[in-house]
Order: sequence, then structure tokens, then C-alpha cells
Amino acid sequence: MNSKDKVQQSKYAEAGVDIEKGNQFIKNIKPLVAATFQRGVITDIGGFGGLFALGVGRYKDPVLVSSTDGVGTKLTVANLCNRHDTIGIDLVAMCVNDVIVSGARPLFFLDYFAISRLDNDLAVDVVRGIAKGCEISKCSLIGGETAEMPGLYREGEYDLAGFVVGIAERDDIIDGSDIRVGHKIIGLASSGIHSNGYSLVRKIFFEEQGLGVDDFVEELGCTVGEELLKPTRIYTEPLLNIIKNFRIHGLVHITGGGFFDNIPRVLPHGCKAVIQTGSWAIPPVFKFMCQKGEVTPEEMFKTFNCGIGMIAVVDADQADDICFQLAALGEMPFVLGEVAARPEGDEPVVIDCAANFV
Repeated sequence: MNSKDKVQQSKYAEAGVDIEKGNQFIKNIKPLVAATFQRGVITDIGGFGGLFALGVGRYKDPVLVSSTDGVGTKLTVANLCNRHDTIGIDLVAMCVNDVIVSGARPLFFLDYFAISRLDNDLAVDVVRGIAKGCEISKCSLIGGETAEMPGLYREGEYDLAGFVVGIAERDDIIDGSDIRVGHKIIGLASSGIHSNGYSLVRKIFFEEQGLGVDDFVEELGCTVGEELLKPTRIYTEPLLNIIKNFRIHGLVHITGGGFFDNIPRVLPHGCKAVIQTGSWAIPPVFKFMCQKGEVTPEEMFKTFNCGIGMIAVVDADQADDICFQLAALGEMPFVLGEVAARPEGDEPVVIDCAANFV
């Protein structure tokens, strides 16, 4: 590098983009990324594109399933707590939980990390969480982009986006088309709020209740920050295990829109989901927000997962066996209700919201 190059690079750093710091960041995260590599990865970090061999010989008619997502304003909570090693788990979870509803196995993941000025320690913590999420979901982290954008983000602020590609046999894709009246609805417990509704969460906890992230809340049994930063649960491996052994007619990731917006996405015409009151216990954080924030139970079910992060629609005679196997795999399953006939004009999801929040 000649002296002119050094001057130009220094000038770029003065403008807020430090190339050398970026190169050091890549070196720091290489071991974290390499630890996520599964069979099929044929590239190393640092190239222009991530390469992955599908191994299509293992499939008769393979279909790629993709998803992209972020973690919303949960990032603000991470900044307030100055803790960034779990937010990457949320990023992976929001993406892989979307592809598993089709019955697809996640193959590889890419991330986009944008920040005002690169902070190596912070960025490595973020990638550490992403790598952990990929490890849990057995998904390879094969690439990403780190962008320094001074002037667009305030100092210390950053944003995240994730992208996942999975694979499924065409004949085995789960799309809800064979859901029928009489099928049972199984819910899998969430780990908390997951990564949706945080604009309302922050309004209730920080603005209306005047709480800080270090404040201990008796009803929650932990500090505000500990509760709000609980990572989104990743359901891929337990569900792939179940899919091998049972016929799953539909899967629903309970994300933004809660029960009312997500469940209808898989229901065929003429079917409705009837959720039985008291079939699971609403976790304390949701009751706290409902009561302290004066949010109606109806809005709670339309905004949050209310303790159920994933739903499976199964044959009635297999529901107990599926629950038993899910419990053995570390999940907390509940039989929530069943699929019923939906006369014209009826709502697609029937829940006694108020009774569930008693």
C-alpha cells in the first residue's frame, strides 16, 4: 500500500468507515461461523458469495423454502441492557421458525448487520448469538454483510436482518390443505414475548410504568431486561423429529398478529380453530402487560403469542403420542383445542380471550 492509499483510507475512516477495523472483525468471527458449518458448505467466510451444495440426490423432487426477517425494536432493549449476545438467536429463530412450518429443514443462513460505526466487541457478540441460533437449528451460517453507515444510524445503534434457505421434498410440504374437521390443535410453549410487539412492550414497561431494564418485577421473578431479552425459542429440530414419525397437517408460527392473524393462514375454507379455555396457562409477562398496560385480552391475542410460539394440527388419535414425544424432546406441548366446521360468517379463530386471562 503506498502513502496515497494510506491517506485515502485514513480519510474514509475519518468519515466514519474503518476498513481495517472491518477486516479485524472478520478475523474475530471466523471461528464462530466455522463452528456452524454442516455438510454442504463448500466455501469459507470472506468470499463474495456463500456456496452450498444441495446434495439433491437425497431428494426425489426438492423444493427450496426461504424466509427473511428481523427482530424489530427488541434491538432497543438490547441496547438499553448493553447485552448483545442473545439478539442473534432471535434473528435466526424468526427465520427458521418460518421455514419449518412448511416442513423444510433449514440449510443455510445469512445476516445483514448495519451500524453507525463498527464496534468490534458489540458486533462479535451479535454474531456469537447468530452462530448459537444456527447451532440450535443445525443451520450453516455461510455469509453476511456488515455495513458502517455513519449519519444514518445514531452512535451505537444497529439493525439486523436475517435470511434463511431450507429444503423439503415436494410431496412432503406441509401447507394446511388437508386440515379437516376433528383434527386436534397442539400448541408448543414460547420462551416469552419472542420478537414481536416490542413497540407496545416498551410503551408499557418504560413509558407508562416508568421501569428500567435493571428493575426487578416481582410478578415476573426477574428484572425487566432479563424478561424482555429472553431469546425466541427455536422449534426446528423437535418438529423435524415429529414430522418423521407422524402426519402433521398444518404448522403455524405465532408471530406478529398473534393467534387471530396467523392461524387462519393455514386453515382451509370451511374450517375454524376452536381454542379451549384454560388449555394452557398464560405466562406472567403477558398478564402483567394486559393488566398494567390496560390492554384488552382480545388485543393481547392479536398482538402477542401469549405463551404459545408454534401450533401443530394433527390427527385426533395421534395427539397424545405427539405430545408425549415433544415433551421427551424438551418441549412443553398442550392440546389447545380442535378444528371445527365454520359456517358462513363465523370467525376463523374462536377464543374466549377474557376467560384465558383470568
